[in-house]
Amino acid sequence: MINCEYLKEVINTTSEKNSQEKEFVQAMQEVLTSLEPVIKEKEEEYKKYGLLERLVEPERIISFRVPWVDDRGHVQVNRGYRVQFNGSIGPYKGGLRFNPTVNQSIMKFLAFEQIFKNALTGLPIGGGKGGSDFDPKGKSDMEIMRFCQSFMNELQRHIGQDVDVPAGDIGVGEREIGFLFGQFRKIKNTYEAGVLTGKGLSYGGSLTRKEATGYGLLYFMREMLKANNINIAGKKVIISGAGNVAIYACEKAIQMGANVIAMSDSNGYIYDKNGIKLDFIKEIKEIKRGRIKDYLKYVPDAQYVEGSIYDIPAEIVLPCATQNDINLQTAEKLVSNGTIAIGEGANMPCNNEAINYLLENKVLLAPGKAANAGGVATSALEMSQNSIRSSWTFEEVDKKLEQIMINIFNQCKSAADKYNLGTNYVAGANISAFKKVSNAMISQGII
Repeated sequence: MINCEYLKEVINTTSEKNSQEKEFVQAMQEVLTSLEPVIKEKEEEYKKYGLLERLVEPERIISFRVPWVDDRGHVQVNRGYRVQFNGSIGPYKGGLRFNPTVNQSIMKFLAFEQIFKNALTGLPIGGGKGGSDFDPKGKSDMEIMRFCQSFMNELQRHIGQDVDVPAGDIGVGEREIGFLFGQFRKIKNTYEAGVLTGKGLSYGGSLTRKEATGYGLLYFMREMLKANNINIAGKKVIISGAGNVAIYACEKAIQMGANVIAMSDSNGYIYDKNGIKLDFIKEIKEIKRGRIKDYLKYVPDAQYVEGSIYDIPAEIVLPCATQNDINLQTAEKLVSNGTIAIGEGANMPCNNEAINYLLENKVLLAPGKAANAGGVATSALEMSQNSIRSSWTFEEVDKKLEQIMINIFNQCKSAADKYNLGTNYVAGANISAFKKVSNAMISQGII
């Protein structure tokens, strides 16, 4: 129940104004609702500067058509987006997502979350996001190249290493980043390496970037569990997803001594009671670009089920697939299955009802804007390396990543402790990030 009238007014007005954008409204409500303790402290100052009204409105949204020619010679047209939400603490930073589900609501929700995620890293980067409803699945390399080139023909007008620095996300990996960077370089006639992150190592990419989000998730989880006198070693873990984040979350969890017993893709999940053999997952997903059920070709004793991975009891659950993967019903199942901790490797995988239920039932919840910040943190480290024309070793970047994730957890815990929120690290993350962004916005005036 919100008692702060200013906060209530902004939430209601924003919800009504954006009623057709359910993902963005969901993200906005989750963040703002948790800010009541800190808003009350400076309510009149925030009202004076229209702070919350500006915070929930993107600085700009760019929408454009992306025409391209498929291998049959037919013209296809997709829609592209870039949401530059808040640049108060640095150039806009956030990934590009190529997926049929992409729309303006999803882009706005992701860019809004990115504001707080980026602030938590302690690095000078603002919040943005972009993408297209283009589906790279089933497309040839040449089709993907032509699409990326067309996409960059427009995007290049709006980005730059001191303006907006995109990276990869779902459907955008090193291949796509390469095509995008090549077209940017051709159009601009300059080698501005810092304009995109997630690049190949031969032209300005950073070691550890591929592993960063998954590794960072586990570094955060380790600290959260440690703060609550729990050791991750020996715990059963299930991971939704089998993409980049899931694979490297699995790798780091195994290195920490956990027992990962299940992973999934959009069709179903595999269960291996003896522990997932990650080398086979990597071959299936990273090399052959196959489906997770192919795991049975390597481990015949494993099980493949076309259902919900959350049916499997596990102490630790890592949703690393997509938004709204866990609803209230799923959260109830997880609690009844004895889950003690959840780490959001994806952006907003738990809906607001699920979050509230999990917190009420004392499940430790690592919020995505904090726990999966390792990817953007390492992207910012890639920007630093590009700026000084240098390259750090895997170990150097990994060590910096680990320390950033430790610092992020400590920020979440410190804010939760200050406002007597117990183990509500969701609110802790929001409050800690909000303080940094709000201070920057007020300092810079009403713009």
